[in-house]
Amino acid sequence: MKFQIEDVTVYFPYDHIYPEQYSYMLDLKRALDAKGHCLLEMPTGTGKTIALLSLITSYALCKPSNPVKLLYCTRTVHEMEKTLAELRRLHKYQLDHLGPAARILAIGLSSRKNLCINPSVVTAENRDSVDAACRKLTASWVRALAAENPRVPTCEFFETFEKAGSDGVLPPGVYTLQDLRAFGKEKEWCPYFLARHMVQFANVVVYSYQYLLDPKVAGIISKEMQRESVVVFDEAHNIDNVCIEALSVSVRSQTLEGATRNLNKMSQEVERFKATDAGRLRAEYNRLVEGLAQRGNLPISDTWLSNPALPDDIVKEAVPGNIRRAEHFLSVLRRLVQYLKGRLQTENVEKEGPVAFVASINAQVGIDQKMLRFCYDRLHSLMLTLEITDTDEFLHIQTICDFATLVGTYTRGFSLIIEPFDERMPNIPDPVLQLSCHDASLAIKPVFERFQTVVITSGTLSPIDLYPRLLNFNPVVSRSFTMSLTRDCICPMVLTRGSDQLPVSTKYDMRTDEGVERNYGKLLLEMVSIVPDGIVCFFVSYSYMDGIVNSWNEKGILKEIMQHKLVFIETQDVVETTLALDNYRKACDCGRGAVFFSVARGKVAEGIDFDRHYGRLVIMFGVPFQYTLSRILGARLEYLRETFQIKEGDFLTFDALRQAAQCVGRVIRSKADYGMMIFADKRYSRHDKRSKLPGWILSHLRDAHLNLSTDMAAHIAREFLRKMAQPYDKSGGSGRKTLLSQEDLEKMENGSLGEMF
Repeated sequence: MKFQIEDVTVYFPYDHIYPEQYSYMLDLKRALDAKGHCLLEMPTGTGKTIALLSLITSYALCKPSNPVKLLYCTRTVHEMEKTLAELRRLHKYQLDHLGPAARILAIGLSSRKNLCINPSVVTAENRDSVDAACRKLTASWVRALAAENPRVPTCEFFETFEKAGSDGVLPPGVYTLQDLRAFGKEKEWCPYFLARHMVQFANVVVYSYQYLLDPKVAGIISKEMQRESVVVFDEAHNIDNVCIEALSVSVRSQTLEGATRNLNKMSQEVERFKATDAGRLRAEYNRLVEGLAQRGNLPISDTWLSNPALPDDIVKEAVPGNIRRAEHFLSVLRRLVQYLKGRLQTENVEKEGPVAFVASINAQVGIDQKMLRFCYDRLHSLMLTLEITDTDEFLHIQTICDFATLVGTYTRGFSLIIEPFDERMPNIPDPVLQLSCHDASLAIKPVFERFQTVVITSGTLSPIDLYPRLLNFNPVVSRSFTMSLTRDCICPMVLTRGSDQLPVSTKYDMRTDEGVERNYGKLLLEMVSIVPDGIVCFFVSYSYMDGIVNSWNEKGILKEIMQHKLVFIETQDVVETTLALDNYRKACDCGRGAVFFSVARGKVAEGIDFDRHYGRLVIMFGVPFQYTLSRILGARLEYLRETFQIKEGDFLTFDALRQAAQCVGRVIRSKADYGMMIFADKRYSRHDKRSKLPGWILSHLRDAHLNLSTDMAAHIAREFLRKMAQPYDKSGGSGRKTLLSQEDLEKMENGSLGEMF
């Protein structure tokens, strides 16, 4: 369908649109017109992605003189592929209506591991090894050697792409990662470097959060993006954690041992060059005297990770004299590694700020703040001079230089915490030094400043007023949408006690209680006998899940559950979990029914949908609070209180409930779907906890369902399932329109449809 929103003709590839999609587009357009940022919470399963894509691409088509570019950030490759498939459908519809004028170029960009087609490279086991294997074949010095000696291996796909020169471009269209690989094989061009080259010309780029938020990656990939770009962070409820991880570094004793090995190898290389090619080291020294840490524009295949500090904080001056010579710089790094080894040998937990830490380094080993700030650039320059290609072997020294640069650059918003062992296993010495960032606004600040509109959207952004404070920005539009439904297809319940009337909770003092474990088991046993097909259970942590499943096994509860449905468990191993999910789906498909045990904050809670019969009920056992004794969390809470006046309790509750909402939101993926949600913990009945759930869940949570025991919940479940089994009118025959056609929208513009909402 095609309709007007003010001065923009919106092309929408479906025959009907939900009212909330229409309202969502109106608010999104207000933000685009105001060239400001916005926060939009939209229930899961209401077509958020297609609403975003169709409005922003239509907006660009209506303003051809100054078209906006769309940078769409997703969390997983799976979501990236889904977004591009949706965009392909939309693009086909726009082409049918507008012809060649609607042509766009849209690409997905991922790591070499997901895009490489060279069989000798892509078989390496992890991402770092694939990157290094690629550099061994494509680095400029390797190619220069190969030009003289044809026996030196190079990558034929990269060579043919380089030979194509200015003809090496992608024709307009929408390309998923699979399409890029297929196009690369057909032309014999390297899909990874082709995608990297085309990013600056594409109208739509879909990639991972890290490509914008992690300065090490963003410095290479996203620096050419123009200001007239719209950035969308989809499923962005955890965006503050992504920002913090991008600027945090942890150093263990293994890292320091690895760094020592790296330094020995580099020293040997320096000695070898002194004997064979002293001119090269002298040239590097002269370049550093002139104040250039980098060699102008590097060839695309030589660029390596960028500086870990944010662009505005990188010093634009000459490298200090005492680290210009390669051997002097290596001896500085040796002293730094030695100092860190000494700090890790502590018996007690130590915590200090970056300023005190830098002062102590200066006093003990004579390395000042300026030398620390330049560590990263100086290492990068030296690695290029020594022509090192197996970068995966040098990850340890890279981590140390990342750490040094960040600690030398930032004075507030960070703290250093040294823990001699993991609190949960005090007998095993495992010292770790963590530089942890507490301020999520640091990493995202350059994104807000550089791009005219940033859209942060998800199904769970409640309470929505906390995000502008955490990320330190002023949205022009901040709105939470509800779900318009023809029938009440969501049934949330709060279960506070078992059938024996004992309260249930995962509070620390109650979680190992026999009664609580038994009541949780009885609740699940009751539900597997009532609910058809798939049931998903979320626990607060892996250790709690292990404990309670063992206890159910000993009591014989698990055996009884297995008589009704098969049980599958998420583990920390990705392959095992994927296999368990496949078999869970098979069991649901063939009618045997299944239960899936999973963990809040795990991989399944974040990205797997249990739509239709794969998830008819989700049970959240307990409130998924973070491990509150964690020192890093403690330091962050202190910082939030002092800087943004956010109380500890408020932040912890907000964080736990966004995770719980994320877990239960997995079951509703469209309006024709239906599902029940059980919050099994007495703490959910308290108003201060419950009120932080998203509005679309709260609007279906009746007062009568707030304080249930197991038998009452079973009765409500039976009634609900009986009601859902009845046929119903999808378009909303009972006076409430939940599917709008083109005529409805035209009427709405004339103001006659207002009473339908």
